Amino acid sequence: MSGSRWIDLMVVVAYMAGMTYLGLRFARRQTSTEHYFVAKRSIPAWALGMSLFATIISSVTFIGYPGSAYAKDWSNLVPGFMLLVCLFVVGSVLIPFYREVVGISAYEYFGKRFGVPVRLYSSFAFSVGHFSKMGLIIYLVALVISGMTGWNLYWVMVSVGLVTIYYSVIGGLEAVIWADVIQGFVMFAGIFVCLGYLLFLAPGGPVAPILIAWNSGKFSLGSMSPDLSKPTILVLVLYGLFWYLQKYSADQTIVQRYLVARNHREAMRGVSLGAYLSFAVWTLFMLIGSLVWAYYKLTGEALPASVTKADAVFPYFLTTHIPVGLAGLFIASLLAAAMSTLASDLNCLAVVAVEDFYRRFRPDSTDQQRLRTGKLVVAVAGALAVGTGILLAQTGGGALSMWFAISSIVSGGLAGLFLLAFLSTRANRKGATAGIVASVASTAWGTLTLGSNRTLDLGALNFPYHELMIGVIGHVVLLVVGYLVSLVTARDTGEHDPALTIWGWLQRRKAPAATGNART
Repeated sequence: MSGSRWIDLMVVVAYMAGMTYLGLRFARRQTSTEHYFVAKRSIPAWALGMSLFATIISSVTFIGYPGSAYAKDWSNLVPGFMLLVCLFVVGSVLIPFYREVVGISAYEYFGKRFGVPVRLYSSFAFSVGHFSKMGLIIYLVALVISGMTGWNLYWVMVSVGLVTIYYSVIGGLEAVIWADVIQGFVMFAGIFVCLGYLLFLAPGGPVAPILIAWNSGKFSLGSMSPDLSKPTILVLVLYGLFWYLQKYSADQTIVQRYLVARNHREAMRGVSLGAYLSFAVWTLFMLIGSLVWAYYKLTGEALPASVTKADAVFPYFLTTHIPVGLAGLFIASLLAAAMSTLASDLNCLAVVAVEDFYRRFRPDSTDQQRLRTGKLVVAVAGALAVGTGILLAQTGGGALSMWFAISSIVSGGLAGLFLLAFLSTRANRKGATAGIVASVASTAWGTLTLGSNRTLDLGALNFPYHELMIGVIGHVVLLVVGYLVSLVTARDTGEHDPALTIWGWLQRRKAPAATGNART
């Protein structure tokens, strides 16, 4: 390692030491599952918002968004607009509804609505999808940092995993949230350092790169064509709408944040702040990608033959143009993005394991037993995620490609399941079960028959649309099939509780107001 890289290493070590201290700072408070999983419901709105932002923004964002803008345009920002659309529904309906209906696990609602099997399926689907993502995040962040610095790939993965597991295990969700706050500020520092260099490094000052990018259509949001086989604006809007509906209605990492706030209003403020910060950062990363493209156009500087993918251009620019020390700050921000997502996923996987499975099969367990189980799940899941990242590094992803395909199949449809449960008073557990089966089959068909390297070739019956439509269709299939089957099947005795739909919930909330007016 060169002497200059030791400066970057010291910056990264200081950041990692800070995260370790934070876990120790909150360790003594973790005396119950209420504190370990929902931080005694005492998190202020601004910290909640920073935590949501840090959780949503992962290391994939740091590389994927600039790479997308460098190679094409800003079309991949379109799904983010749907987050702002979903925010209205979240604030006015979902936050108060979940805070009144759910204890700790988001999938408790599906259990109340459709019974234990559906609750177990939804929690299992969430767990499989997020566990798959964790291994990929560890691998990708280590790959980028190793390429920038020459540091050993495996040591980076193990170091990231150990520190994240440590503060997540001993500090609980409270440590995770306050670590997210610090990591959010670190991420912004890294982003603005890069923007400053990109705007002033190219000849012509800040105006020149923006002007050449604008004139070359790099700020375009994509095609208005109604074609569903290409990533048009229509496809991206549909994808974003269902993706963020699923995130904010059936994703434990998000729903858990609703529950940690002091009251409904604080929860809404925090969720809104998180959404606005996330959208701002997505936009900044798109701008970074366009400015990197403009820099190489304006300077005529050639990329080396080893840089063959758009995702690799931004890391290469950082390696060759950002001074040591500041490069360490960006590496720390990259680690912050990865670790904040990993820590949230680990805590949420522990919630699901304890609340949806352990308590189901050990109903007589004490709170202390559940707390110890939750900590064990965090440690084991973290270790397995690091192992998955190492396996990806050794195989180049080939050995795990089928696993990722399977996980994408079984983790889909949760937005459709929520819509079925929340909007329809006729929906029953038979309909929900039929919808889940149909959604899994639809997602499997799309996943296995997609593209030129498809796993299964059905000829004319291969999936004909863009890959982003697989999830959209899976949600719609679950909703439609679930509703139709519910129409022709009878409810089980005691199954229906109108208060668990939006209609019954709204009626119940109006009742106290009407009573108060009558008394007046």
